Amino acid sequence: MKFRVTGTDPNSQARTGVLETPHGQIQTPVFMPVATAGAVKTLAPWELSEVGAEIILGNTYHLHLRPGAELIAKRGGYSQWTRWGGPVLTDSGGYQAYSLGATRAKSAKTTNDGVRFYSHIDGSKHEFTPESVLDIQDKLGSDIVMPLDDCPPIEASRKRVESAVIRTREWATRSIEHWQKNSYGADGRALFGIVQGGLFEDLRQQSLRDIQDLPFDGIAVGGVAIASEGKEKINKAVEYVAASLDPSRPHYLMGVGYPDDIVRMVAQGFDMFDCVLPTRLARHGVFWTTNLRQHNLMNAQFKHDATPLDPECRCRICQTFTREYLRHLYATGETLAGRALSFHNLSVTLRLMERLRESISRGTLTTDFAPYL
Repeated sequence: MKFRVTGTDPNSQARTGVLETPHGQIQTPVFMPVATAGAVKTLAPWELSEVGAEIILGNTYHLHLRPGAELIAKRGGYSQWTRWGGPVLTDSGGYQAYSLGATRAKSAKTTNDGVRFYSHIDGSKHEFTPESVLDIQDKLGSDIVMPLDDCPPIEASRKRVESAVIRTREWATRSIEHWQKNSYGADGRALFGIVQGGLFEDLRQQSLRDIQDLPFDGIAVGGVAIASEGKEKINKAVEYVAASLDPSRPHYLMGVGYPDDIVRMVAQGFDMFDCVLPTRLARHGVFWTTNLRQHNLMNAQFKHDATPLDPECRCRICQTFTREYLRHLYATGETLAGRALSFHNLSVTLRLMERLRESISRGTLTTDFAPYL
C-alpha cells in the first residue's frame, strides 16, 4: 500500500491524502460504510458508488462463520464476491468473538494465545489467534487488514487496561512476523496496527509507541467507540495520542461516525472513519441534514411536510421523495423507508467528507460547522 499526504491545514492537524490499494485509490479523509456480512444494510453496491463511497468495511468474525472465507476466496475475494469491486477493509473480528460469545452459556475467553469463542449461530467452538485472523483476511482478499487486539471496555480498571496494552503489543508483534513470513503484503495490501490504552494517558501513549515501533502500514486508534462512553471521553482518549501519530502513515479512528465527531477528529489528524450509525439510525426513522442536525421522521411536524428530507441535499432521495411520504412508508412498515434514509444519511456523511477535503485544501478547516452547511 502507498499513502501520500497531498495537503495540510495551517490551523490544525488535518490533512488530505491518497491511499493506493489493489482495488483502487481512496481520497482521505474518508468514511467507510459498514458492510458487516457482505452488504451495507438495505443498499446495493451500485447505490454505494452513487453516494460516493470509496471503500467499505467487512467483519472477519461474521464472514468466517458464514459463508466461510474459503468460499469467498473461491469467488475471487470479498470485493468480487459482493460485486462491490472497490477497496475493502476488514476488521479482525476479535471484539465480536468476545462480545457475542459472551452471550452464550459457554462464554468466550481471551488468553495470551488468542480468543476462544462459541458461534452465536450454532454454538460451535472456534479460536482466533493473531495468525489465524490474518489467514482468514488473506482469503477474503482484503485491501486493508486489521490485526487481533485486546479491546477492554473504555472504563475498565487500570490493571485490565495494562494487560490489554501488553497483550495487544505481543499480538501485534506476532501479526507482523506472520504477515512478513507469508508475504501477505506483496500484492499491495496493507496491515494496520491498533492502539489501545483506555482512558489512561500514559497507557495510550505507551501503546502508541509499541505500535508505531513496528512496521505497520497504518495506525488505528481503537477502544473509543465500543459503548456509550460519551464525546468527552472519546475526545480525551484521542487527544492523548493525536499529536504523536506518525505523519507518514494513515490514521484510522475506529467506530466513530457522528458528523460532528468526524469534523473534530479530522482536525486532530485522522484520515479514516467507519460506523454503522448512518444506516442503523435510518432504520429507526432518523435522518441527518447537511447542517449536521439529526431529526426523527416520526415527529408530528413531518406528517404533512411536502418538502424533501433536506432541501439542500443533492442525493436521489431528496430529489424524489417528500418527508410526509417517507414518514408514511416508515409508519406502515415499508422497507423503502429504511432504504431511502440509509441512502440519504450516507449521502450526507460522504458529502461532508468531500467538503472537509475541500476545506483542508483551501486551508480553511474549522470545527465550527458553518462551512459545511
